[in-house]
Amino acid sequence: MIELTAIQKEQLKEKGISQETLQKQISRFVNGFPTVKLKKAATVGDGIVRIPESEIKEYVDFYESKREQLDILKFVPASGAATRMFKFLHEFLQEYDASVESINSFINRKNARDLFTFFVGIEKFPFYGAVINSLKKDVENWQSLTDRDKKERFVRKMLFKDGFNFSAMPKGLVPFHSYGDHKVTAFEEHLHEASGYAATRNEARLHFTIAPAYQNHFVKEFDRIEEAVEAKTGKNYEISFSYQKPSTDTIAVDMQDQPIVDKDGKLFFRPAGHGALLENLNDQDADIIFIKNIDNVTVSTMDEDVSVYKKMLAGVLLKLQEKAFAYLNDLQKNSVDHGAFDEMEQFISDQLLRRLPRDYHKYTKQYKCEALIEALNRPLRVCGMVKNEGEPGGGPFWVTNEFGQSSLQIVESAQVDSDDYRQRKIAANCTHFNPVDLVCGVRDFQGNKFDLSQFRDLETGFITHKSRMGHELKAQELPGLWNGAMAHWNTIFVEVPLITFNPVKTVNDLLKPAHQA
Repeated sequence: MIELTAIQKEQLKEKGISQETLQKQISRFVNGFPTVKLKKAATVGDGIVRIPESEIKEYVDFYESKREQLDILKFVPASGAATRMFKFLHEFLQEYDASVESINSFINRKNARDLFTFFVGIEKFPFYGAVINSLKKDVENWQSLTDRDKKERFVRKMLFKDGFNFSAMPKGLVPFHSYGDHKVTAFEEHLHEASGYAATRNEARLHFTIAPAYQNHFVKEFDRIEEAVEAKTGKNYEISFSYQKPSTDTIAVDMQDQPIVDKDGKLFFRPAGHGALLENLNDQDADIIFIKNIDNVTVSTMDEDVSVYKKMLAGVLLKLQEKAFAYLNDLQKNSVDHGAFDEMEQFISDQLLRRLPRDYHKYTKQYKCEALIEALNRPLRVCGMVKNEGEPGGGPFWVTNEFGQSSLQIVESAQVDSDDYRQRKIAANCTHFNPVDLVCGVRDFQGNKFDLSQFRDLETGFITHKSRMGHELKAQELPGLWNGAMAHWNTIFVEVPLITFNPVKTVNDLLKPAHQA
């Protein structure tokens, strides 16, 4: 147990972190987290459901028939800064010397393909006109500048504080699309998209997790666009925001696993990744919660196609949930005969793809009922999965726990034992990718909210290596929101087409057809 100073004890109290939690975090650095044990990749027909084209409408119609009676929420993790979107442009500004070479020479020497693409497509970016007009206004001799000087100034004006400051903005507030004179942020596109599938009783509710420093920016953006968006969609909007809670931060340590202490004597904590957002999700109250990342939007002409598959996923969830709730009501009343047991067991095995305990069939009737309730009475999520085209990130797998039981999980590469050839081979065989396209049922069969913290696997966090002020450090991430934080949910993977997945990881992604009106 480390000895804490009075300042550090007060710091923990302010953050809402107990000394016991701190000690557990430090112990994790020393002992590590167990790696996930992959059994096999989930594939179509073996963990991933492919809905036949002829049945899609049936699921969409089922959702539509229930929609007006449901409380629906769209939950959008939107905390991240846009810095990584512009990483290659920062590298260009740091390394390029206009007195030594041309930009084309720099591109060729560095094989800077991203930079080449950026400048070739520069006029197609939604912010191009605004940046150019601002430069022409600020620079008297703009027209007489060299091409290289114009390009360098454009990048600086776009990125930095004395210009548009996109690099420091949340990704949700960067202009993504252009409809003539109207420039649209990712935040606004989420409002438009939600009207198609996440609105009920003429209202769309959206919740964004953001950085505290930018709440006023989001509020101003909503005030600016609210009237126009409501006029276009015919829906009213209820928008709410929350932040990653300080109590979810994790301690950082040096390479000898000693806590890092700042000059003021305080411990150095870091945000613990998107797994920290489980607290934010747990605070929400709705029958159905759609989860989608802030950068996964498309131009409005594709919203209808995207909505069809979101409603399909919701229809799958509601059908499964309806059946599970009916079974749970019967089990609660203890009105279950032998045939009903068989039916429930088959539903759990074939529809929920969940495994009952190995010795289940030796149980008495009472214990069988308890096992069935335990298997059915859980949060339910239906996750869209797209075919893997090399995107970095998590994928769907069958995973084996310490008791030898297998379950469906979304696994990140950082959770896999990279030293184990067999595990690497299983990971390499993954056919599908997790686009963070989830529909969640978070109430039980009696209408009560689940406490989602009871369904996470705390053993699925991981340790990362970072640097700070030129020194290496170790950081710790909580079980990811759609990874270990949902490990003990009932999970269904459903294949969805690539048109539903249009992330903007770098600014050049805005040049793709899905982002060009």
